[in-house]
Amino acid sequence: MPKFEIPSLGLIACNLLWRELSFFASKSRCEVQFFFQPQGLHNNPADMRKKLQEVIDKIEAEHEFDYLVFGYGLCSAGIEGLVSKKFPMVFARAHDCLTFLLGSQQRHEQIYKEHADAYWYSPGWIETGNQPSKERIAKSFKTLADKYGEEQAEILLPELESWIKNYHKAIYIDLGVGPRKKYLEYTKKCAEELGWKLIQLKGDPSLVKKLFSGNWNNDEFLIVPPGQPVAQSFKGDIIKCQVACNPCDQA
Repeated sequence: MPKFEIPSLGLIACNLLWRELSFFASKSRCEVQFFFQPQGLHNNPADMRKKLQEVIDKIEAEHEFDYLVFGYGLCSAGIEGLVSKKFPMVFARAHDCLTFLLGSQQRHEQIYKEHADAYWYSPGWIETGNQPSKERIAKSFKTLADKYGEEQAEILLPELESWIKNYHKAIYIDLGVGPRKKYLEYTKKCAEELGWKLIQLKGDPSLVKKLFSGNWNNDEFLIVPPGQPVAQSFKGDIIKCQVACNPCDQA
């Protein structure tokens, strides 16, 4: 990998992680320019892929960087097929944004095994998402009532929000940035309203710090050469180049 005195990075990332990524980018030796995208793109992977490719193409036309780095995991295969004709692309080997908060894919997998029935809360999710709560249910009811009337809304609401019954715990995690007390109290409130157990986990910023290091190890990151699309790997490495480009892709 080429070495630069001060690598310049273009960061394309989900707005859900804006606090954490901005904070640790400010401590990096690299020059970083941000291109945050709306939270929720992963809900439609095809649209996510199209949107991010448009962002890449626009950056190529207007900017010069040593690398494009991504604050996205595989995200329901939403990054699959992305390609930059101009810049090497750097991706963390992660399924989703939880890995950035937890510090490694291994920790992510272990915690998921222990708490598969947990819904995750973080400053970014609370700011940009619609977390399970009485407030969310009330908003859903109003939306249905405005469209179909209150009587029909009473019938439709349990089906619309039935997925909440799959969860029994609220896990709050952060990396020590932002108004932490406010968001922890919000998570406690949601857990109490829903009858869930509250679990607090300490975040691990190591993966985020490495993302801005300018020196990426092959175990945790994939570097995709210009002109090469990123592809999903069905092995433990999660992602790969469409044509083998890293040593582990040759296995």
